[in-house]
Amino acid sequence: MLAKRIIPCLDIKEGQTVKGINFKNLKYAGDPVELAKKYSTQGADELVFLDITATNEKRKTITELVDKVAKNVFIPFTVGGGINSIDDIVAILNAGADKVSINSYAVKNPDIINTCVNYFGSQCIVVAIDAKKIDNNYYVHINAGKKNTGIKLEYWAKEVENRGAGEILLTSMDYDGTQKGFDIQMNKLVTSAVKIPVIASGGAGADSKYFKDVFQTANADAALAASIFHYNTLPVSLLKEQLLHDGVNIRI
Repeated sequence: MLAKRIIPCLDIKEGQTVKGINFKNLKYAGDPVELAKKYSTQGADELVFLDITATNEKRKTITELVDKVAKNVFIPFTVGGGINSIDDIVAILNAGADKVSINSYAVKNPDIINTCVNYFGSQCIVVAIDAKKIDNNYYVHINAGKKNTGIKLEYWAKEVENRGAGEILLTSMDYDGTQKGFDIQMNKLVTSAVKIPVIASGGAGADSKYFKDVFQTANADAALAASIFHYNTLPVSLLKEQLLHDGVNIRI
């Protein structure tokens, strides 16, 4: 069995790390380069960098910042936000990223997933999905969560897999920033529907039990968190030690 992964996330706005609740009320959370260095040192398995306003502001991801972060970490590094073409992906990979994450553009142009996989390989392509529960169903949202596509989550997750994506970064808009634990029902819905790795995101609290739950009950392959790491509520190294003690297969 593969070890479960712990992944800090850097949500970037105007070159700075920010964090909000339910995709709103963003607050400054630190310098992205310094945070990236800290997480690499603490033993994070991977790092995710999301330029969260790039799509709505109709601009490209800040490749200069990607380059600075990549030069300071020694773990796999995924970048997303504002990606709308193969050229965008080439620029991000050339800046030092190991993988790219596509979200809104993939929903609007599903064929781009196939194109990216054929061009770069599935191991390089992560499809991010932001979902919200409405009337007992989960629906895919795009444009930083501002637009409900009307597409049911499980259908889109299966299509993403069928088109060759290497993994899914799944964020619960309802749980985002609440620190009350991951949406187990939502994550289980997706992990049961697909065979590719699923990264659980949204709701990570300052207790290892939340991570253990999403790993063992929802069968997520990785768990992503931001606030608890940014503000040192629960350092990556301590979290991993607690999970190992609790019997979770984790890499120390």
